[in-house]
Amino acid sequence: MEGRLEIPEPVRERLPELNRKHVLHLQCATGESTSQLSELGALVTGIDISAEALAVARERAPTAVFIQADVQQLPIQLERGRFDLVYTGGGVLNWLHDLDAWLHGIVSTLRPGGALLLYDGHPVGTCLDLTLRWREDYFDEEPQPNVGWEHFDLSGEPAQEQKVERFWRVGQIVTAVAQSGLLLRSFEEFPEFDPWHHRDKRVPGDFILLADKPA
Repeated sequence: MEGRLEIPEPVRERLPELNRKHVLHLQCATGESTSQLSELGALVTGIDISAEALAVARERAPTAVFIQADVQQLPIQLERGRFDLVYTGGGVLNWLHDLDAWLHGIVSTLRPGGALLLYDGHPVGTCLDLTLRWREDYFDEEPQPNVGWEHFDLSGEPAQEQKVERFWRVGQIVTAVAQSGLLLRSFEEFPEFDPWHHRDKRVPGDFILLADKPA
């Protein structure tokens, strides 16, 4: 599984200069990307809801600061407009149930002129199976509860608490960003970054969204 949670190369190419910059890494999980952001010279604060994941992240990225929190309800001490970049990506949007609350927190953490870099699986790509057959309803907004989940970098039995996922369409994502007060800079689509899935290169597999807080 080595490398699956690191920063994909197309994302890395779109990162700004990070030396001595304050970066907020949302849904940082076990810290693979957090560590790489630190190696680029960033002063990183990682946020995740899982105490178990953060324990691993602290060992992996000892120079970063980690806080256990829901990214849709960020601690008030973070909402002081001091971060140069909010970074998040790789299977993050499906865990969000309120894009507006999530983006309100992001805007509050960014300094004027700061940026959001979000990358995730493309909504269209997640609706197709590996044979390019449409297997999901693109317009289905019903929450999808799952009981029991695991992470390949955490030991022990899979967690048994209920997790609820939901699906966000491209239009919903872009509209929410635009209505948050951020200035959408770009929305780029790519074949899937993760080679483990072996998805057809003709299918949009991932996207990168860049947006700026007005100076």
